[in-house]
Amino acid sequence: MRLSVTRFRRLFLLRPDVVFLNHGSFGATPRPVFAVYQRWQRELERQPVEFLARRFPALMLAAREALAAYVGTRADHLVYVPNATTALNIVARSLRLRPGDEVVGTDHEYGALDRTWTYICEQTGARYVRAAVSVPVRSAASVADAIWSRVGPRTRVLFCSHITAVTSLIFPVRELVRRARAQGILTVIDGAHAPGQVPLRLDRLGADFYAGNCHKWMCAPKGAGFLYARPAVQALLQPLVVSWGWRSDRPSRSRFIDEHEWQGTKDIAAYLAVPAAIAFLRRHRWDAVRRRCHALARSLRAGLLRAGGGPALSPDAARWYAQMVSVPVPVPDAPAFQRALYEHFRIEVPVVPWNGRTLLRACVQGYNTPADTAALVAAVGTLLTSP
Repeated sequence: MRLSVTRFRRLFLLRPDVVFLNHGSFGATPRPVFAVYQRWQRELERQPVEFLARRFPALMLAAREALAAYVGTRADHLVYVPNATTALNIVARSLRLRPGDEVVGTDHEYGALDRTWTYICEQTGARYVRAAVSVPVRSAASVADAIWSRVGPRTRVLFCSHITAVTSLIFPVRELVRRARAQGILTVIDGAHAPGQVPLRLDRLGADFYAGNCHKWMCAPKGAGFLYARPAVQALLQPLVVSWGWRSDRPSRSRFIDEHEWQGTKDIAAYLAVPAAIAFLRRHRWDAVRRRCHALARSLRAGLLRAGGGPALSPDAARWYAQMVSVPVPVPDAPAFQRALYEHFRIEVPVVPWNGRTLLRACVQGYNTPADTAALVAAVGTLLTSP
């Protein structure tokens, strides 16, 4: 099904008086997917015991099968979790790090996960080593080399983002996974922004652990994420919440699923609506939508650079960014600049400090129009030139 962008916008519940260019923070759910989500919630309430005590395993299996097919793996290789941060906390808290062990990350990582690894390392006596990846990036090999330069004989874990949350860069995770596997180093990939924005084939990628969100670029309801674990390393994981799945009285063929899927009473409607989100993407020819969004993001990046932002963080190529673009803006107060964009122009877009710079990160989703991006470019130009 192919719709005009204007009609496509009407499929979302977003306020019409706000230029919404911040899909990457929490996503936005289409009306038909949201309706499925609410139908599952109502069905749960009609007979909670039947729903959670009897139907739960089959319902969750169907939801996992749909997601697994979409991200290129098998249903027994992933579990649903509320978000990628939860998934990565499961991994970080499970690994038995010892004093002197090292976890190598980068200076482009999401702040919550920086805190997670810092906390875990402080508790265990391990070291969290942050590799500096300077911008503008020039080549995938140079990025991989910069990260790998901090890998040493005590490195046990290599952690990095697939698509970075602040700088919006696509990192060469396949090459990093290949190098780490050859050295016997565990790989933990933060894929919060990848599903729905770039094609995924998790089994081919070969990462030991991969965390993703469905509620961002896949447009599923809030509270739907997943943790993928390669079968050879699933036994390393321990449940964050010990419940009936641990040493289950009715074990399935997967201890990984048993221990992490059932962790007490919870609303699983967001998980069960993920297949509807995947169907929505397919029905609307999402590969074509992504291409259109990237073209609009590319035009937006050029406009922001002309308006006074820059220098660019990467070459202008699809291998470096997809539907998110980050551009430095010469302002000292990031929160004040973001607030001005919203209060004076009704534009919702994040502006954040990073490594001595202020970055504006714009997200282009299927409901965004050239008028939206033009409004942002004009507003940025006005604010940068106003006294």
